[in-house]
Amino acid sequence: MTGEMGIDTSVPPSGSGCAECEAAGGWWFHLRRCAQCGHVGCCDSSPAKHATGHFRETGHPFVQSYEPGEDWYWNYETNELYEGGPELTAPTSHPVDQPTPGPAGRVPVDWAKVLRA
Repeated sequence: MTGEMGIDTSVPPSGSGCAECEAAGGWWFHLRRCAQCGHVGCCDSSPAKHATGHFRETGHPFVQSYEPGEDWYWNYETNELYEGGPELTAPTSHPVDQPTPGPAGRVPVDWAKVLRA
């Protein structure tokens, strides 16, 4: 599950939040980190689904949860979940004081209703 398989343990994350949501002033539910290039994107429960969009654009198959206390991987090519795996370069999650959903100040009051829509 490493090297030529699409995981580079030496690449740091692109930031503490979804790169595209940050640029557009959006918000996310949970975050995923590309295990190949470090891109941090929002999960498929988020309004914009940027992590999946990153996979579609790049073909990078593996993401790891970028949530505190989680270390699972998802393979977009096979739709498989892997519990644990190679340790990526720190930090391995967004800051613990960053709220979920996030970021602070941009999450709508009715965020749960928005996600169900």
